[in-house]
Amino acid sequence: MKNLRKLLAALLLLAPSFALAQDYPTKPIKLIVPFPAGGPNDIIARVVGQRMSELAGQPVLIDNRGGQGGVLGTDVVAKANPDGYTIAITSAGALAISPSLEKVAYDTLRDLAPVTLVATVPEILVVPNSVPAQNLSELIALAKAQPGKLNFASTGPGGLPHLAGELLKSAAKIDIVHIPYRGAAPAVNDMLGQQQVQMAFFDMPILLPQIQAKTLRPIAIGSLTRAPTAPDIPTLAEAGFPDMHIENWYGMVAPKGTPPQVVAALHRLTTQAMADPAVKEKLAAQGATLVGDTPEHFRQLIADETSRWAKVIKDAGIETTK
Repeated sequence: MKNLRKLLAALLLLAPSFALAQDYPTKPIKLIVPFPAGGPNDIIARVVGQRMSELAGQPVLIDNRGGQGGVLGTDVVAKANPDGYTIAITSAGALAISPSLEKVAYDTLRDLAPVTLVATVPEILVVPNSVPAQNLSELIALAKAQPGKLNFASTGPGGLPHLAGELLKSAAKIDIVHIPYRGAAPAVNDMLGQQQVQMAFFDMPILLPQIQAKTLRPIAIGSLTRAPTAPDIPTLAEAGFPDMHIENWYGMVAPKGTPPQVVAALHRLTTQAMADPAVKEKLAAQGATLVGDTPEHFRQLIADETSRWAKVIKDAGIETTK
């Protein structure tokens, strides 16, 4: 009898979580994008979020919180109420790179609940038309002829575009200067102005329109194979750097403490949205590959990527502020 009372008490404690998961969502979901509107993170979140809204019957409201390479917006989620109504689609930089470069207010795997890896996208190295280099060897030669004179843009300190530029700097033994921005869109605008920066690694979704319009010149792509949407761009390996595999990824996270049933419901809703042919088509056209793994697999990916980039940072001698 005593054991039965304990069992009933335990079930009563669990009942609110089960009810929450069964009804979820019953109100609008705030989807944090930790970069300004118009960047690749924003594009992916808006396409997936729109379909999530249609499937859930509730608005999925995009909330752009740019700053510190995605860290500030990700921290908003880490501190949010863990009820499944404040979530984020955030980047490799904020989840697996910045914690090794600087002191951040959250511990990724302690303070956040991984939901699913949403998409991977390759980084592309581009230059404005004012830069005379037509390929990577010419760009490296130009940089060596003008040490400290060429600038490369990033989405902010600690983001993958920053680390990619530092990797190129180290691997090619060139002296180029890092210029951080509060997102990809303003950096691209400056490159189009052909004044402040002369090169950058950015995600394919933000660069494809400029590449297709021939307003920016692609030099190399960071994926292991050429991209179907841009088959003429050689890989970094083909350009002479076989160890430079640079692909960004974007994943959904919720605050730590979000009930497992709600995480599972979020996972189902997100992966169903990603499975929609129209969503796949829209993002494939941008160069993004949708994934949709399990929370457990995504957690392991974050752990593995954190170790990988920590080693790269150390080996390259990149200065940290931890």
